[in-house]
Amino acid sequence: MATTSRTTRIEAPARLHLGFLDPSASRGRRFGSIGLALDNIATIVNAAPYAEFQVNGDSSERAREHAAKVIAHYGLHDAVRIDVERAIPSHVGLGSGTQLALAVGTALLAAHGRVVGAPELARLLGRGKRSGIGLSLFEQGGLIVDGGHGALTRSPPVVARLSFPESWRVVLIFDQADEGLSGRAESAAFGALTPLPQAEAARICHTTLMGLLPALVEQDFPGFSQAIAEVQGIVGNHFAAVQAAGPYTSARVRRAVEYVQRACGLHGVGQSSWGPTAFVFVETQAMAETLVKELHARFRDEEGLSFMISAARNRGAVIDRDDRAAPPRIALA
Repeated sequence: MATTSRTTRIEAPARLHLGFLDPSASRGRRFGSIGLALDNIATIVNAAPYAEFQVNGDSSERAREHAAKVIAHYGLHDAVRIDVERAIPSHVGLGSGTQLALAVGTALLAAHGRVVGAPELARLLGRGKRSGIGLSLFEQGGLIVDGGHGALTRSPPVVARLSFPESWRVVLIFDQADEGLSGRAESAAFGALTPLPQAEAARICHTTLMGLLPALVEQDFPGFSQAIAEVQGIVGNHFAAVQAAGPYTSARVRRAVEYVQRACGLHGVGQSSWGPTAFVFVETQAMAETLVKELHARFRDEEGLSFMISAARNRGAVIDRDDRAAPPRIALA
């Protein structure tokens, strides 16, 4: 008798990490983050019944490790093929590791007819140990503020989730010749930092609550940009001691951002996570296109620099299932 199997496709969005609230836990909760889902960059994973366990495509080794953990933990049948159709670039500050882990785990479980939340999967796969925005943005999209880690935290709680204005855009500045910190180097950098003073953490939190979030609700672009500038100024200065270009990882990216501020009068700028990717918020698609043309002209001789326009994404990962009849020999448990 034929059984029902599921071919599953997951599209998980990249994200911007817009800043920590309190990386030194000056009030007892460590980290806390502001994040935004992006619409133009994503990890796409397909899972389907197959005669044997197979993982192919971009970042296949990491995907295989995640899949093996999920199969073992949940007691799944391993007659499945996983294809990483596309992966967010690694170590550029766009949340590639978390989105790959969640996409692989979710696709594999969905192919077996199982549903497990992102926080549970993240704990199994070792994600979200600092920032929790990757988990929340996978599920919800939009702009999210999480409350960091406290004494009772299993996954950082979402304390605010807002839709991002559909007409606003983000210009991304990439340095393809550089990459941000990760793994042991990232842990060592956190260990080398002096604690962020409580007054600075309080200023970030106040700016977020009374500046950034109300400006977003009212679609006040200048107010939002000013709030981003304040948060990024504090966070960038805090991490400057362990980054090659002060507030930025890449000196080339820093020059491009400073040009945007000085020559274009745009202030909602900063670096996502450890970079090297930087972002510039602009109010319309037309303004974004004009800015990218100016950046191309000004930095055409800067090796490694590239630019992209993205909208925000007000929904989380997209899960598509295709149920169809399949032979029993490759039926999933």
